[in-house]
Amino acid sequence: MNDLAFDHAPVGLAVLERRVITRCNLQFAATFGGAPGDYTGMLVAELYPSQEDFNRIGALLQQPEAQRGSYSDERIMRRRAGGLFWCRVRGRSVTPEAPFQTGIWSFADISDDRPVVSLTPREREVAILTCKGLSAKEIGKQLDLSYRTIESHRAHLLQKFGARKLPELVAKLTGMPL
Repeated sequence: MNDLAFDHAPVGLAVLERRVITRCNLQFAATFGGAPGDYTGMLVAELYPSQEDFNRIGALLQQPEAQRGSYSDERIMRRRAGGLFWCRVRGRSVTPEAPFQTGIWSFADISDDRPVVSLTPREREVAILTCKGLSAKEIGKQLDLSYRTIESHRAHLLQKFGARKLPELVAKLTGMPL
């Protein structure tokens, strides 16, 4: 009976220890493909689009603001069959002082609201910082690039997302209704 809520939750749930999946529920398996037992012992890195993305999120979890024990974001993940999709990820570490020790994570497929667009790692960084409200100059300073380079990346993002102006791009990136 204790496992009923976990196993049948309407959102994908996984227990991770040192970034290895020790257990997941039915919705997690349905979201990523396969059966829950297929994921036992799997390094969660296999569900990221790239090793760079896995490392980037790992570095974010080491930042002081993430050390409070919970974390959430929206990111692109990879299904077992290889397809990419947008996913809302939320996690809570059982050991905030050691965020990778043990944690419970939820994964919700939000791809119906957001198309997957192929972005370079730099475009992804610029998109994330743009959604956080940073100006081109602020992003340039943070990434050690000129603001003109940031403007160029934003122009590519506008084109890729079919947006006419920056607010429309941000709306499309964040899944806000237009």
